[in-house]
Amino acid sequence: MDEKDRQQRLAVADAAAELQGGRRGRRSFLRLCAQAGFGFSSFAFSSGCGKKSRETPSPQAVAGTAGPVSAVDPLTEQHRFLRDVGRRFAGTKLRVVGEDTSPSGAIVEMMREEFISVTGIEVQWERLPLERVLAKVTADTARGVGTHDIFYWDQAWLGRFADDAVDPRTLLERRDLAYPGYDFADFLPPLVDRCASYKGRLLGVPFDIPIFHMMYRRDLFEELGLSPPTTLAEYLRAAQTITKAKAPKVFGTTGEWKSGHYSLECDMTVWLWAHGGSIFGADGRPTIGDERAAAALEYMLELGKNSPPGVTTWDWFGAMGSVARGEAGLVILWSELFPAFEDPAKSKIVGLLEPASCPKEITLRSKQECGFDETPGMSHQGGSCLAISRHSKNVDAAWLFLQWATSADVATRACLLGGGSGTTRRSIFSDPRVKEKARVTTGTTRHYDVLLDAILHRMGTEPHLPSFPELATEGFAVELGKLTTRQQGVKETLDNMARAAAKAAQPR
Repeated sequence: MDEKDRQQRLAVADAAAELQGGRRGRRSFLRLCAQAGFGFSSFAFSSGCGKKSRETPSPQAVAGTAGPVSAVDPLTEQHRFLRDVGRRFAGTKLRVVGEDTSPSGAIVEMMREEFISVTGIEVQWERLPLERVLAKVTADTARGVGTHDIFYWDQAWLGRFADDAVDPRTLLERRDLAYPGYDFADFLPPLVDRCASYKGRLLGVPFDIPIFHMMYRRDLFEELGLSPPTTLAEYLRAAQTITKAKAPKVFGTTGEWKSGHYSLECDMTVWLWAHGGSIFGADGRPTIGDERAAAALEYMLELGKNSPPGVTTWDWFGAMGSVARGEAGLVILWSELFPAFEDPAKSKIVGLLEPASCPKEITLRSKQECGFDETPGMSHQGGSCLAISRHSKNVDAAWLFLQWATSADVATRACLLGGGSGTTRRSIFSDPRVKEKARVTTGTTRHYDVLLDAILHRMGTEPHLPSFPELATEGFAVELGKLTTRQQGVKETLDNMARAAAKAAQPR
């Protein structure tokens, strides 16, 4: 790390403190982060909802998810391993810093009884808004002090922190620290590649994966004689048919079209990639202004004609609310929101919404045809990993904890307890506890087959460009907002977006 890098990291840490204290605006913070080479792909952060605390499951709920290899059971090999090996590190204090996500809340509740009490290792897991996570990571790595042992890293940070992680592969070779049944090969390869690696170097362990898939109202489709759409043309026709038959009570679709909000950019990428477009080409120049992008925006506007009037005011939670109120017939939305539609306290359509794979793209650009690691695919994603700090003074104890926290058993239970965004392992999808909840019930997992297909075959990843968060919100989402509210046309919108993209791609 050179002095320029060090000073940039310290500046980000100071700016995050100013943001937290109300002395700096959010856009100013994003701009400074982009200039320093730090982006964000986080679902929670980009929604502007990072300060909302996630619910922590009750001890009773945690106990109800225990299985045959849960370390809480003294008879399991996992418990005996943690008890015997953990004694070597009893009294060690580990510090984890991460975003306040659903999986982390579940794991924090589990670790008290299943890790800390068994090993004697003290673990402090700070669950913070992502800007504060970045502040702590940048300050820690800039000073090399090893205050924290394990970091939560947004995938957009991987290139920036590539030299600050302990390579997990070297730790996987430590047979004396090998957690029973850990099996790193069980992690889904696309997540290892896009959420935990940088230029082929493994930096951490995949942790969570918010991702899009399609959802449709079975009752409306049956009533109107519709089949789940498998092409973009069928998707639009289904939306038009439902609107014609049911509006203004129910519209064909809905969206997350809030002007100036990252959610609008996320929605746009689905249709851009589906029409064979991309944001950048292989040479790093914008392709967002080409004829494929124009076709995507025209298609998106047609969908808007079949959406509730409030669509231009909604982020993803607004879109979720419109579905839950029964106002839309089909939508492409974040998978982790699906369980809310099965909760009678939150939804008027319990048991009526079906998960399905996104329609087939008209054509698809390959990753090799795009720039900055952009990978087109209709199932837009935003994931993260957990990494052990190279500066940690407790690497062995940290690896012991990280294996337990990301083991198949703990990851499965975190999904059951926390909404399902931690589906990082293949074995989660076949676990009997997950299968048992594949029905209409609160905390349902009946969308998991579709979720797995989205991760393995349909996953879309935005450019890993440091300035992309600023581009996505201040550039793209503002211009798209003018389009969706009829202040400008498709050509002007794309011209402005292409200019903004070209500026963002310039070296800083």
